[in-house]
Amino acid sequence: MRIEDALRLAQEAELDLVEVAAQARPPVCKLMDYGKFKYESAQKARESRRNQQLTTIKEQKLRPKIDTHDYETKKRNVVRFLEGGNKVKVTIMFRGREQSRPELGFRLLQRLAEDVAELGTVEAAPKQDGRNMTMVIAPNKKPAARPRATAPAAGSAEAPQA
Repeated sequence: MRIEDALRLAQEAELDLVEVAAQARPPVCKLMDYGKFKYESAQKARESRRNQQLTTIKEQKLRPKIDTHDYETKKRNVVRFLEGGNKVKVTIMFRGREQSRPELGFRLLQRLAEDVAELGTVEAAPKQDGRNMTMVIAPNKKPAARPRATAPAAGSAEAPQA
């Protein structure tokens, strides 16, 4: 339809000619109230922002020659971060002669990944960059929440009679 005809129709109906899809060929327009269109598009944008999930990256630093108790403490922190829905960047810092033995750090990161496998998966494999070796663990997707069982109705067989 020609633009002039569409504008005439909009004036007769006391509505606005609103371009809905400008990228389409030919562009798509509708006869509607422009204020209502703006309100509905703002509502859709607000709803999509509400459904967005913000992920933050927490970092846990280790050393290759870490003691078992210290390792358990660091692992507990990683578990806490993953349960909170955050990604965890695990960094192993090498100093001095430790840099000549990167396999120690690699084994430590693999051990940590196996220990938290039920909570998260390795998103970025262990990678050496300079004096540090890093790995990123992302939390597993949470299963859909099951609906809770409701209390029995007042007249059912399970409810005590007065």
